[in-house]
Amino acid sequence: MSWITRTARTVINQPILITGRISILSINSGLTNVRYASSSQNVSSKTLLHPLPNSIMGKRLQQISSSSVINLHENIQLKKRPRRRREDEISKLAKGYLTVTAFATAEEYDLERLVGALKNQNLYEPKQFLSSEDNDTDSDVLHVTAKYKVGDESRDLYFFREGTVVLWNCTDLENNNILRFLKQFEADPYDESTVLGESEAMLYNTIEGPARLKNNSFYISTNDETDLEKYTFSNAMSLSVKLGIWEASLERYIESMAYVTDDLKKGTSIKISRPEMLRKTGELFALRHLINLSSDLLDVPDFYWDREQLETLYQQTCSYFSINRRTRVMNEKLNHCVELADLISSNLNDDHHVRLEWMIIILIMVEVGFEVLHYADKFL
Repeated sequence: MSWITRTARTVINQPILITGRISILSINSGLTNVRYASSSQNVSSKTLLHPLPNSIMGKRLQQISSSSVINLHENIQLKKRPRRRREDEISKLAKGYLTVTAFATAEEYDLERLVGALKNQNLYEPKQFLSSEDNDTDSDVLHVTAKYKVGDESRDLYFFREGTVVLWNCTDLENNNILRFLKQFEADPYDESTVLGESEAMLYNTIEGPARLKNNSFYISTNDETDLEKYTFSNAMSLSVKLGIWEASLERYIESMAYVTDDLKKGTSIKISRPEMLRKTGELFALRHLINLSSDLLDVPDFYWDREQLETLYQQTCSYFSINRRTRVMNEKLNHCVELADLISSNLNDDHHVRLEWMIIILIMVEVGFEVLHYADKFL
């Protein structure tokens, strides 16, 4: 048994506190494939394909075994969905599969200004405007294609007005450049670490038959409906990453209220003011409004009303990303948070009323005291 194997077994058997989750998929012949994820939400995997010498591998294992705490993503404390395990990704990429990636970067994009900037940049050609409600009016999706091809497959980008972008067949470098370019058209941008942490990535390929989702991959047909099929997949991915941002916001809210629930449990006075609690309640109702009223999470967009095949494809993709289940869970959590907010507000209002009552009692006592003094001065 080699020294490296003994060290690896020691590391595996040693209890380690991890603020995130790291799963080592393989350590064979210096080839490591490590997937990082925070507690319970999707993030893109990172595969390290550089062969490591035994000496370096041994030093790294020693570093792991000598530390009892591994802190991943220090700047982002989010509970994330576990990423779907796709062990065949590398083999699919070797067979010619391509990547589609989705990001939610802001509350909204200014698509009209974005179109003009893309034309001036002269790298991407605006192809068409689409709408989730009607294909002719109130366009809220911009589809552009890259003017310069890299390989045979085109590079398509779908910009959604609600602040999400889906990139087909774009490299990581190009993705980063596009995200930086988008910053000037964003309204209420999200934190960069949250954007990267809540992104979605899928593999896709082209086939002769109808488009479908199978074996954790998208399959696009080669007919004239290619753009609409990509839009359908993009629409579902856009909802998933947007929902991921809202899930992260709710988790941050829950963590921010943890100390208040501790005060309630211990029976001590609540260390939060009435104006601050009112703002916290407003955050909950704003988030509930976004999920249930301002998005398509609870219903199928009208765009698919007369496109049955695309509607089926859209629903399958939403089911794959567990959008309906995640939305129900979000609403359940919101209901519990609203009940907690009501309880705290009621407690704070009671304290406020008690203070007012004591102020009134004190004023009455002061008035009685003055009357006694007047009476004593008059008759004594």
